[in-house]
Order: sequence, then structure tokens, then C-alpha cells
Amino acid sequence: MDEMEEELKCPVCGSFFREPIILPCSHNICLACARNILVQTPDAESPQSSRASGSGVSDYDYLDLDKMSLYSEADSGYGSYGGFVSAPTTPCQKSPNGVRVFPPTVPQPAPQQHLLPQPGSLPPIPRNSCITCPQCHRSLILDDRGLRGFPKNRVLEGVVDRYQQSKAAALKCQLCEKSPKEATVMCEQCDVFYCDPCRLRCHPPRGPLAKHRLVPPAQGRISRRTSPRKISTCTEHELENLSMYCVQCKMPVCYQCLEEGKHGTHEVKALGAMWKLHKGQLSQALNDLSDRATEAKEFLVQLRNMVQHIQENGVEFEACLVAQCDALIDALNRRKAQLLARVNKEHEHKLKVVRDQISHCTVKLRQTTGLMEYCLEVIKENDPSGFLQISDALIRRVHMTEGQWGKGTLTPRMTSDFDLTLDSGPLLQTIHQLDFVQMKVPAAPMLQLEECCTQNNSATLSWKQPPLSTIAVDGYILELDDGNMGPFREVYVGTETICTVDGLHFNSTYKSRVKAFNASGVGQYSKTLIMQTSEIAWFTFDAASAHPDIVLSNDNLTVSCISYDDRVVLGNSAFSRGVHYWEITVDRYDNHPDPAFGIARGDVLKDVMLGKDDKAWAMYVDNNRSWFMHNNSHTNRTDGGIGKGATIGILLDFTRGIVIFLINDEQQGPVAFEALEGAFYPAISLNRNVQITLHTGLPIPDFYTPGEADPNGSVC
Repeated sequence: MDEMEEELKCPVCGSFFREPIILPCSHNICLACARNILVQTPDAESPQSSRASGSGVSDYDYLDLDKMSLYSEADSGYGSYGGFVSAPTTPCQKSPNGVRVFPPTVPQPAPQQHLLPQPGSLPPIPRNSCITCPQCHRSLILDDRGLRGFPKNRVLEGVVDRYQQSKAAALKCQLCEKSPKEATVMCEQCDVFYCDPCRLRCHPPRGPLAKHRLVPPAQGRISRRTSPRKISTCTEHELENLSMYCVQCKMPVCYQCLEEGKHGTHEVKALGAMWKLHKGQLSQALNDLSDRATEAKEFLVQLRNMVQHIQENGVEFEACLVAQCDALIDALNRRKAQLLARVNKEHEHKLKVVRDQISHCTVKLRQTTGLMEYCLEVIKENDPSGFLQISDALIRRVHMTEGQWGKGTLTPRMTSDFDLTLDSGPLLQTIHQLDFVQMKVPAAPMLQLEECCTQNNSATLSWKQPPLSTIAVDGYILELDDGNMGPFREVYVGTETICTVDGLHFNSTYKSRVKAFNASGVGQYSKTLIMQTSEIAWFTFDAASAHPDIVLSNDNLTVSCISYDDRVVLGNSAFSRGVHYWEITVDRYDNHPDPAFGIARGDVLKDVMLGKDDKAWAMYVDNNRSWFMHNNSHTNRTDGGIGKGATIGILLDFTRGIVIFLINDEQQGPVAFEALEGAFYPAISLNRNVQITLHTGLPIPDFYTPGEADPNGSVC
């Protein structure tokens, strides 16, 4: 409750609010203090359209009012503290809260006559009076109603009253017969205050009494004295009760306001419904802010522990340094004092940084806790209209305060470790060059998961050093396993903190890790990251390795040739595991050529038909029939050729070590080749009479299921 006290004090007088009013900017001020800071504007310069008050401005538009008011910050009336420029000789006063207050320029009664006026006894307000908010320094010209046009903050007034009551003398037990003892609990159901002996004797925690709720006496007093819901009246029509809420103006209104006033065309909702809605929004915002406050408390404990660790480590480090210096020859004694000064300076710097951060977080947490307690007290209010008058401002403040505990706020600015070690090995002639050197290996790098990804059969990994680490790093070592739960192997060594590894197996799970190294050695591994490559292969033809006569287009998916001789082109991805299927469509087919389709090693001959050497396994086909060919051996002549629009399918299954060819979705001949092992690239050969287009990322054909080949060579 003590942290909330700042929320309950007037920014002008520094005392608890007394008859607070709500300014259009949502800030509060005592009614008497508002009168004290009024300033009368010259009639000749009074704006014609800037008459406004708390009830006349629904959504305070600072830009418009500043343009209309001669006393805005932009055009001369008020400076950054709300001072009246036209009266420079007027002495400036300062409130207990540090807010500058300028007395009014018109004659006023003595301060003791109006600082605490009774309700309804305010003297008349001079014409063209202007008031400036002491917190945001926004100015406003009052209308004929003066300060009575601003709504009273009954919710704040009730919270102040309850808070002051809770600070009164301790409550006494109501059941003690002689010399009542101080009450320790209150039963909400029985509405009785008990001391501990009377509670055990008269209110045992069993039977029906076990379900009663016992609360601390201060909380019981507040709940007991909570005032019943008051019926609020309209400031425009004093005889009418506030019954609706204008959504556009964000204020409670009465029935007559809807019938005759400017709210007739606005969207309105039931007062009770909006009351519950805004209470729910404030409660939700408080839950989020409460989580931040809890984190802040834990963070402060961490910082205080860090202070102790820094002190302990500092003492230990100093003792080690003294022992090393004392072991050296007399020539080192002069250097020892300089090194001790370095350590002390580092020690004090760390302490200063951490203590400054503790002080900053303590102040911010106190403000946050005060705002939370104030909001909780506001939520307890039963006055819908009064609550809705301040709920929007409170919700904004809660969100703003929650945002101040953003990323980085709860992170220590300094580490408690001293990352310096004295090297006592230099020779005597290098004493004057003696200095601290880093003798620790780097900390384990942190993988940046948001930047790590896989694409097709490539994996990109990114990492960084821990934010508080000051140890030098010479480079990094990235390791991956084989995608089959095998041992790790190095795939990159260098200074970069991002690396892309190509040529991985499709549909495989890889584990990766990284470690840093410097002159002192190799650090610990990072956490292991598991990455999954694409289940289905997507690839194109490889322009870099293709024969010069090959012409690629359509993002390297369409192939033609400028030579009458057969030329070879490979895909840009190699396969060595899994089951893969791709298709090739014939876009142009002239003069009955015989293109070849299949797989090949990376060093296959590029200037002969695919299958002529021992590096390729292919099916070549004309318009009537096809053959399988490997190492210039022709086998399995099969009827059925191709033409323009035909589709050739290639199915490569490493689980069985076979390759199968299809033409127009029908298997062409038996299993073409068996006992295939190693890495193979998709490959074709063609001449200038043929143009084809590649299609990848295709599922395995429905007819194919893993199994044994039957005696006739077809797939089961």
C-alpha cells in the first residue's frame, strides 16, 4: 500500500487529493489547487471557439486546443513548466512534488481562505480563465461553468479515504472481554474482528466455519467500509442520472443528453456493460503488469546476489594478484601497484554499474507497484460512471508501464566474473610490458534459432557469443552428424557466425552444434540443434556443369541444345538415400532423335550419349522403342516410344538400390538397373531436335510399393 501513496497525492500541493477533479488530459488535481493555478487571459486575445471544460470535451484533442489557445506551448502563453510569459515578474513557487506553480495574475483571497474550500462555496471564476495541467503542461480555456464543468473523480476520492482509514490506529478484537487485544484477522462472513486466542476459541476452522474467508484486519476494514454504489448525475443536466455511455465521446451521458444534446447521433451503450468491459480490460492489463513486476523482483534479487559475488570474486582476485606479484623479483613491485589499481577500478566499475541498475529498477518497480495497487483499489469501486471517467487513462498507463519493462530491461548490464588472469611467465626484461591477458577459453556460442532453417537439402545455421561474454574469439567450428544418428564431423571452420551447408540428404534428420576457440583452447559446444531436410526433392538443372552446347531457360528447368550431337546436363542435387521420383516432359521432338534419361556420377562424360561410359545409367528412346544402356551396353529393348507431349518418369529407390523408368505413367520394361550405391545426379542427354522440361517435387507413383522384384522383372 505504501507504494500506492504517490498515486494518491496532488501534483500541486503534494498532499492527498481533496475533492479531486479530472482534467481533459485524464490527470487529476485538487479543486482548491485548480483554482490556485488559474490564470486570466486578456479579453482582446481570447479565442472565440476554445471554450471548453471537462464535460464539454469528450476526447481531448491537444493539437486543436493548442492551435486555438493563445496560451499553448506553441505560441507564447506557457513554457515547459506552464509559466505565464506575459507576467515575468510574478514570483514562481514550487510544490512539494517539484511542480512549478505560478500564482494567478488576478487578485485572489488569502491562501488560507480558499486552499480547502467547502463544497459548493467556491468564489466566482473570472472571465477567460485558463488552467494548465501541472503534469503534462497542456492549457485549456474554461467556459462559463468554470471548474464546475470538470467531473469530480469520486473513485479517486474513495480510494484516498480508504487508504487514510487503513493507516489509522490498529483494530481491536471484538470478542475480548477485558483489555481487547489487537485483531489479527477478520471473518468476511461473520463481519467480526478476532485476535488469535478468540479466533481459535470462537471461530475454529471446522464444520461450516471452515468455509469462511479470513482476511487481514486492514483489508477487512476496507471491505467493511466500502461505500455503496452512488447514483451519479449529469454535469449538464443536474436532475438527470447518468445511464448510458457515449462510445465516441468516451463519457457517461444521461437520457436528456441523448434527446437534446450533441450525443444524439453518437453510438451509445449501456453504462453497466461498459463498466464491466473496462474493468475486464484493466484487470487483464494488470495481470500482464503483475507478471513484469514479479520478474522485476526476481531480477533485483539476482542483482543483489551479483553484488555479493562481485565482492567475493574481487577479494579473491586481489589476493591471487598479490600472491603472484610477491613471488616475482623486486623489479615487479612497482608494476604490482599499477595492476592492483586496474583490478580495483574494474571492481568499482562493476559495482557501480550493478548498483546503478539496482537503483533504477527499484524506482521503476516502486512506481509499477504503486500503480498496480492503485488500479486494484480503483477496480473495487462500485461507481460505474466514476470508474469509466478514469479507466481509459489507467489502462493506457498500465500498458505504458508494462512496455517500460520491455526486452533488455531485466538483463544484467554487467557480469560478476573477472575475465582477467595474470600471466607470470614473461622474462625479467619484459616486466615493464606486464599486463593482463586472457587465458580463458570462449564460452559456448548461442544458436540463433530464429535464423536457423532448412531449404530443400541445405541447412543454414547462425550463432553468436553470449551477450555478457568479453573473452576474445578467434573462430568457430561447426559440426553436423551424417543424418543417420552417426558421429559428428566438422563442416566449417572460420570466423563467420552464419553458414549454409549444401548437399545434405533429403528427408533426413541432422544434429548440429558449434563451438568457439581462441589461443587458449576450444570452448564448450553449444546446445544441439536438430534440423529436418525436405521430404521431397526439389531441384533444377546445373548450368555450371552442363556442356557448353546446352541451353537452359525457365529457371533452369527447360533444356535444349544447339548441336546435332548428344550433349549431357546434370541436376544440381545429388541423391544417395531414400526414394525419389521426377518427370520430364517432351516440349519439342523433331526428326525422330533418341534422347537419353537417367542418373550419373558427377564426373560423367558430357559430349556423348548418356550411358556410353561407366558413369551413367540411362534409358534412350526414339519414337518406337527404348533400350537401357550402361557402359555402352544396350539391354532390354522394349516397344513403345515418345513424341511431343510425352512424359518420362524416373524412379530411384536407394532402399532397394534400383532405378525404374516410366513413359506416360506406364512402367517401361523391367527394373532397369540394380545394386546401385553411392551418390547419383539426375541426368539427360539430347541434341538440337529435342527440347524438354523438368518437373520435381513429385510424390512417389501410386503403383509403386517397396518389395521384391518378381521373376519377370516387374515391381511388386
